[in-house]
Amino acid sequence: MNFDFSKEPGKKLEREEFTTKEEPIISIIMPFYNDAEHIEQSINSILNQTFPCFEVIIVDDGSKDEKSLEKLKEIEKLDDRVKVFHKKNGGASLARDYGAKHISKSSKYILFCDSDDLLNKTFLETAYWTLETNKKASFAYTDSIGFEGIEYTWNKWFDSKKMKKENDLVITSMVRKDAFFEVNGFNISEKNVYEDWNFWLKLMAKGHFPVHINYYGSWYRRKKESELTRARQNNEKAMEIVNSTAKTIKEEVNAIQYPRFNYDWNLIQENVDSIKQVQRKDNGKINILMIIPWMVMGGADQFNFDLISRLDKNKFDITIISTEPAINTFRQQFEEHATVYDLTTFLDQQYWIAFINNIIYKNNINLIVNTNSELGYGILPYLKAKNPKIPIIDYVHMEEWYNRNGGYSRDSSSVASVIDKTLVCNENSRKILIDYFGRNEKEVETFYIGVDEKKFNPEKYDTEKLKEKYNLPKDKFILSFICRISEQKRPFLLLEVIKKLKEERDDFIVLIVGDGNLLNKMKSTAKKYKIVDNMIFMGRTNKTDEIYSVSDMTINCSIKEGLALTAYESLSMGVPVVSSDVGGQRELIDKNTGIIVPCMQKEEDIFDFNYSDKEIQNYVDAINKILKNLKKYKENCRNKILNGFTIDQMVKNMTEIIENTVKNPNKNKGISINNLDICKELITNKLINIEEKYIWEAKEYNNYYGFSTEETESYKFELFKEKMWQHKWYRGIIRLLQKLGIMKALKKVRK
Repeated sequence: MNFDFSKEPGKKLEREEFTTKEEPIISIIMPFYNDAEHIEQSINSILNQTFPCFEVIIVDDGSKDEKSLEKLKEIEKLDDRVKVFHKKNGGASLARDYGAKHISKSSKYILFCDSDDLLNKTFLETAYWTLETNKKASFAYTDSIGFEGIEYTWNKWFDSKKMKKENDLVITSMVRKDAFFEVNGFNISEKNVYEDWNFWLKLMAKGHFPVHINYYGSWYRRKKESELTRARQNNEKAMEIVNSTAKTIKEEVNAIQYPRFNYDWNLIQENVDSIKQVQRKDNGKINILMIIPWMVMGGADQFNFDLISRLDKNKFDITIISTEPAINTFRQQFEEHATVYDLTTFLDQQYWIAFINNIIYKNNINLIVNTNSELGYGILPYLKAKNPKIPIIDYVHMEEWYNRNGGYSRDSSSVASVIDKTLVCNENSRKILIDYFGRNEKEVETFYIGVDEKKFNPEKYDTEKLKEKYNLPKDKFILSFICRISEQKRPFLLLEVIKKLKEERDDFIVLIVGDGNLLNKMKSTAKKYKIVDNMIFMGRTNKTDEIYSVSDMTINCSIKEGLALTAYESLSMGVPVVSSDVGGQRELIDKNTGIIVPCMQKEEDIFDFNYSDKEIQNYVDAINKILKNLKKYKENCRNKILNGFTIDQMVKNMTEIIENTVKNPNKNKGISINNLDICKELITNKLINIEEKYIWEAKEYNNYYGFSTEETESYKFELFKEKMWQHKWYRGIIRLLQKLGIMKALKKVRK
């Protein structure tokens, strides 16, 4: 995973203003000792939080440095939620216990944060929500970032057996106040003895368990001389204390770990009574709630990013909610331009609507945009019934007849009565929505996504040097296939084309750029066809601009597209395109910029890898024709983009659409508040329908981070037990087995 460690939270103070002052629910305890260098950034990252009901208790542990003491005085004046206490030096453990004695009576939670560590701005809010909706859990922690001295991403499956031997948690965790005092806090007078690890073990010994929130919410500064380093130097004494506590843990402790799917026809919760409602002050902007599936980088996701990153921040404020488990490799980039909540990382599906309702109220949302979120479409009728004055826009990238007989086009049309405007990326899709799905033509608009012509500018690149960088031959044509290697992109059709092309000429190399579920099979088939000498598998890259620069042509074999981003980018780089005639490809690729090849396979045959000789030969002929007239094609490509398909034009058009929609919402759109229960049942049915896909995506996430099969199966078993425990008959059987001593016997056998 690519992660930019330079993008640390708290570099600037950017706190949000709220309408009322609230009593603290969360007490943040921060030990401090002679650390003038880092504390301001740490405090900034706290004051920038999206949830304001907290207090910061800084415990100065006997600092002598005048600069540090002056810095504390400055910090205390920043915000009346910050309080500074001074005590004699006794170490971080005693400082935390001292701070806990001074928290407000209204506090329910204690968060530990060292004076050099940092928080993602949604940390408090997500931890608060996850503990309020997982009442049996006693503490919550996120995945973390190690930075400065050592750089790494830290994502570990919680394992109580492993925790007895190795600490996988960082100190930056939120703990229920009652649980903290039940175990008498840290209560260690010795310094540098793994006191945080010992504290987690004390909680586990009492049967307390955590929620593992699976996004990078905390930043742990790895200085050369840190508490961890000093504890390792004092390892013998530290391990003596830890091992003594570990022996008191008699039962295995199972955490709640996200992502997980545990929805089972439960009633959808519209609110959580115990959650404190707060509201931001009116910022005078159009506040957009954008619902998306994830933050990876396909064409649709690039559109989402281009949009939020380029909309005028003086006019628009954006909150993003994502709804599907994923390795969100580009979440960091999204967070630079919007407030991001991935619901799959911290919340059970039963409470998703409650959270969204809270966000709409808190952030004064006045426009909802849904793009490619299947669950988002299931939620829209409810949101419209609940918020009749908030207009809704959706963006449809393509129809997919092999996916729910229309995919997102069908989803959009099924809830058209609550959508003010549907945008599509090509005229062909607009025609399908109107002619096939019966949409009102005035409510469906073609909106081309555009490309960053400044980034994808061939004049910026030294092609010869890049060919050397990628070890490419200078005497051969370079053809590129840039996409996700999946059924939709028909990679095996490409192999047939390469095989046939090689029979006619051998002066070319094909770059395969991307990965996916068919990549390994594609490689083995290429060996079988004896064409590997004409291919280079480059894997996934974020340097596609460099790939275009070295390419003479790009090839698209897709059975389905909306209007491929790769086509925009390729033409912008002056590279002609050979593409299947699907979606809106011919609206961008004309006789001067490439060749459109008839698609001779039906969409429902997407999993059939047998292709007609005619279609294969059509591709070969198109490639040969372009290579024969390459200079002529290249000269026309970039002009096509500059004459109406730039990203600046896209943003200008979208700004006008958003402003007009908010100013003049369609008054005929809506659903009666009396139908709210029906809307909630629609969400329930949508959740049940996506269960299989959701569980598969969660499994893929776990596999990516190396969680073992045993751990994953244990996790599934715990979910099963949790569901079963809701039934009285199941609880009765378990209690009877416990009474008879059979459960203990089974545990011994298992061990």
